Amino acid sequence: MDFSLENKKIELIQWLSTLNDKSLIDKLVELREKERADWWNEISASEKESIEKGIHDADNRKLTSHSKVKEVYEKWL
Repeated sequence: MDFSLENKKIELIQWLSTLNDKSLIDKLVELREKERADWWNEISASEKESIEKGIHDADNRKLTSHSKVKEVYEKWL
């Protein structure tokens, strides 16, 4: 691991251990919880449906090559 990253982590731990601001601690806990959240639970039903359709299509080899897609949409790129 990058030494500077290790130093930053240690500095944060030291700072956090002296922190007495409850609202800031609550914000940090909230940030940690957001980082743990599963993105699947955060997307809409239509987005989930679209992803599942894409997986189904891929499983059934209903794919379009990158070069073909690029050729079709080239005029907009």
